[in-house]
Amino acid sequence: MSGIHEPDNQVVSTGAQPGATSAIAGRVGGRDWRHLSTLFEQLPPHAIEAEMNVLGSMLIDPQVIGDVILVLRSGDDFYKPANGSIYEAMVELYDKHGAMDIVLLNQLLVDRDILSTVGGLNYLVELASAVPSAASALHHARLVRNKAAIRHLIDTAGDILYDAYHSSENALVILEAAEQRIFQIAQQSEQSHAVTMQELVYQAYDLISAADGEHLTGVPTGYHDLDEMTYGLQKGEMIIIAARPSMGKTALALNIAEQMALAGYPTGFFSLEMSKEQLVQRILSSRSRVDSKKLRRGMLNTDEDGSLQNACRELHDAPIYIDDTAGLTLLQMRAKARRLAAKHDIKALVVDYLQLMSAGGRVESRQMEISEISRGVKAMARELNIPVICLSQLNRAAEQREGHRPRMSDLRESGSLEQDADVVMMLHREEYYHQADPDWAEMNEEKLGVAELILAKQRNGPTGSVRLSWISEITRFENFSPAAPPGGYYGSGERYSTPATPPGPRNPRNPLAPRGGQGAPGSEPASGRFQKGAQTGPVSGFRDGGGPEPENADDIPF
Repeated sequence: MSGIHEPDNQVVSTGAQPGATSAIAGRVGGRDWRHLSTLFEQLPPHAIEAEMNVLGSMLIDPQVIGDVILVLRSGDDFYKPANGSIYEAMVELYDKHGAMDIVLLNQLLVDRDILSTVGGLNYLVELASAVPSAASALHHARLVRNKAAIRHLIDTAGDILYDAYHSSENALVILEAAEQRIFQIAQQSEQSHAVTMQELVYQAYDLISAADGEHLTGVPTGYHDLDEMTYGLQKGEMIIIAARPSMGKTALALNIAEQMALAGYPTGFFSLEMSKEQLVQRILSSRSRVDSKKLRRGMLNTDEDGSLQNACRELHDAPIYIDDTAGLTLLQMRAKARRLAAKHDIKALVVDYLQLMSAGGRVESRQMEISEISRGVKAMARELNIPVICLSQLNRAAEQREGHRPRMSDLRESGSLEQDADVVMMLHREEYYHQADPDWAEMNEEKLGVAELILAKQRNGPTGSVRLSWISEITRFENFSPAAPPGGYYGSGERYSTPATPPGPRNPRNPLAPRGGQGAPGSEPASGRFQKGAQTGPVSGFRDGGGPEPENADDIPF
């Protein structure tokens, strides 16, 4: 009888011939691990002839060195160490003198006492005479680079295999380290080259023609005045929304994500601060216009319950993808974002919030870590070609400032955020600083329920400020309308109730199915419609905070 495989891959011998058990055990999961072990004894992939062709081309025509450098990063890309040393010497001469020949190269190798190590003058002459033309230098350089990448992958796989066998860390730590190593190999792609104006002009004209007079060229946020200034959130841009705690950063990000998704733009949302259940409750409260306190307690009347069901139906198929992984690293976020882009074709991404992320490795200071995260997020936006909205905290400087208006210099922990970002928006609600002051509320009714979104920086557009209406009971920002009644902390909650048409009885089999009058086919949604507000414009000549600091805080225009 032969050996039998149990489900746990253990082999039970029942009188098998000697060696049969080991032969079967060597093929666990369909892979012959004995054959795998012999792979480490083989020579790794290489192309010695291509290496010699590259070096010979550089010798007979030094002008190709500038092109080869963009493909081959260092001498380590060469399999033969002697070829790597010669390459680095050639690049050094080219960098210093802008030219290179066999005499200069020979002398440099003599000065470094490595001429005999690399094969002597005879080998240099052989390299130069073996290449009839330098026309194929770039092609052979890419072949050398390809073999180097495969060797690097083999070395990395060996390190991963060693760590898997010997590391005392848990599986998640080992997996993250393995993913980071593979990702670093993938990032070592060929550098881009300069493009002629002839090509760029035609590309720019095609983009302008494709716009065809459209008001929006990016992803719409649903806020008319904001879209008027930004023309929508543009592809490849990093957008910072910064504010002090409790100003409504997450609420604004959720409102924008909701509006983008319902407009047909799939949106990813990375929440490092709140759980996905909390976020969904917020979205439902905002969309249904049901007081969030009542929603959490489940204390809903008939109208509110019907409005909530309408919101559930509207959001049921909304392409919003929420990931609430805590302590997300930059590497993990980029990997997850790539999967979302590949699987769901997301058109925008939200990160809440930046200071809760980590770079994933050891860094000298928190400031340097935030700088690395900022650069990584910007690179991710360009790689995926989507707008990435990052929420960020502001430091306490605005608290001591008269009027409490934030400035771009208040961005917390790193100045690289304002450098890397394409758009910096700061959320400000003066009402927040006077919650316990009824006298202030009575004297400043026009500021109640009003938020200011300050565009302190926009790389490709104007700066200025946008006014939004803030409804604290449902944590929602809406387009500002001067005719709207004051809200916020001092407003009445009565106006947030839904239409008075009573819903019919609930369907116990499907609580989200339309019932009665609300949510029936052809009916208008109870909420979520933005009304066109008064247009706001930029403050000319100011980029930090959107305008000058008024002498009197009460003179701030609203």
